[in-house]
Amino acid sequence: MYVRHLQLGSFRSWEHVDLPLSPGPTVFVGRNGEGKTNLVEAVGYLATMSSHRVSADAPLVRHGAAQAVVRAALRRGDRELLVEIEINPGRANRVRVNRAPMQRPRDWLGMVRTVLFAPEDLALVRGDPTERRRFLDELLVSRTPRLAGVRADYDRVLKQRNALLKTARLARGKAIETLDVWDGHLTDLGGQLLFARLGLIADLAPQLTEAYARVAGDGALAAGLGYSSTTPLAGDGAALRPDCTLPTAAELTEAMRERVAERRGDELDRGMTLVGPHRDDLVIHLGPAPAKGFASHGESWSLALGLKLATFALLRAEGEDPILILDDVFATLDAERRAALAEVARSAEQTLITAAVLEDVPAELRGGRVEVGGGTARVLDPGEVATSDER
Repeated sequence: MYVRHLQLGSFRSWEHVDLPLSPGPTVFVGRNGEGKTNLVEAVGYLATMSSHRVSADAPLVRHGAAQAVVRAALRRGDRELLVEIEINPGRANRVRVNRAPMQRPRDWLGMVRTVLFAPEDLALVRGDPTERRRFLDELLVSRTPRLAGVRADYDRVLKQRNALLKTARLARGKAIETLDVWDGHLTDLGGQLLFARLGLIADLAPQLTEAYARVAGDGALAAGLGYSSTTPLAGDGAALRPDCTLPTAAELTEAMRERVAERRGDELDRGMTLVGPHRDDLVIHLGPAPAKGFASHGESWSLALGLKLATFALLRAEGEDPILILDDVFATLDAERRAALAEVARSAEQTLITAAVLEDVPAELRGGRVEVGGGTARVLDPGEVATSDER
């Protein structure tokens, strides 16, 4: 799949954009602050209905506008799909596919797959668990769209249960009986999420080991993945072994239910849910130790890149290349990492690259080019690209 045409209305800094795009690599070139990242951010939004830069939708809407629109023509083989996402901060977003409205916007999730690598991804290795949980869950939904509903229901139950815990500290009695009902909902949904996360980690771990070895070169320590959970059965943070047997969803649900019962007194005292996937963490290993706190800056970069290359390989193995988005990363990578990334980018069905300086992008990826500046984005024809390169 690739984006054949992209239109934006009141998205970030762009009042209006109308861009034809092609398969293969395309480089968006322009000075910093001209809106290059905003363009590829919109493509990423098509896949996840969220931004890799901010947690809320409000910053995506141009100042003074009430809503933003991301509209795209997507090509899959000989079929074309038209999608329009209307971003309405404070209200429900709307999605239209082939001009027909979708009843639930989340039903669109999984229809487009992207893998985005950006400087912010260093937080996957060095940041707090929130970043890694988000990475896991977005990849889960991309592979298994029905999990969007499970995740949304879990978040709703968690919010209700937290509100009840805050009042139950004082009320006790009937509030405690109601809490039992919410415990059942929480652990049922939580068990499903735990099972899905563990399965994903088991699939992703060997891909990461291979990708990191390619990026880091000879003599590098081996990379791995583990899961640290508030439900002990789900993992203690140790790296998953290739031959390990994962617990079933039913076993995880029961283990979580037992743990919730054990921690109920603590939860009532603190007025919050202390057990569940919302407090767990993906643990990235480098050799025998967790990478966070031990990996050098260069090793952390290699791990972040390896994780995204592993994601790309995992999705590709399932039958269709995701759209690869590389946001201002080549200037920060050394020659070995640039080469590893360029090899994958060259082979992808569509790669979208942003750069302030064209020379930062490997020559083999300078296929199409979009010139960004002065409030406009313009596709250069091959003649213009050649003339510019000669200059």
